[in-house]
Amino acid sequence: MISNDVSTTETVRNVFIIDDKGIVRLILVYPMNVGRSIPEILRALTALQVADANKISMPANWIPCEPGILPVPKTFAELEARKREMKKNQNGMSWYLGFQNVKDCKVLKNGNECEKIEGRNK
Repeated sequence: MISNDVSTTETVRNVFIIDDKGIVRLILVYPMNVGRSIPEILRALTALQVADANKISMPANWIPCEPGILPVPKTFAELEARKREMKKNQNGMSWYLGFQNVKDCKVLKNGNECEKIEGRNK
């Protein structure tokens, strides 16, 4: 979306999440008339950390400690293993969309503390 009224004197609010290697992982841009969503920023930060720790992706509307999406199999052997696992565990819709519970799930609490959620990540 491009604004028709571009100002050279007013600013927008940006949020950048930069990892420990100096790589920009997330950019959120808010116009002047819309406030930032701190819960969404914290959820996105948690999603990045949990995805990296578990080597998975997070689905749309992901809630902390809910399952993530497994990467697509790269070899035929991985494909066959995925199909067997999905049949046994009932954890996906098809070989290309499988889910995995996250390990060591931590949720930001009060904006700065981490708390392990017991029982939700088994």
